[in-house]
Amino acid sequence: MIEEERYCIEVLHQIQAIKSALIKVEDAILKDHSVTCVESAIAAGNEQEQREKFIELIDLLSKVRA
Repeated sequence: MIEEERYCIEVLHQIQAIKSALIKVEDAILKDHSVTCVESAIAAGNEQEQREKFIELIDLLSKVRA
């Protein structure tokens, strides 16, 4: 679109659509991680693994806020 010299607002609308789609994919993957990896660590009763999964989530969320 940029090479085609499309109107700036059209390009920005497409960028917003892409960002929205990525957020939805990110949410889906995070939910899947929670119900598979995190839930598995809890069910296994392995405190070290539980701690690692929790720290992974905290680190991820910290990057989002930065």
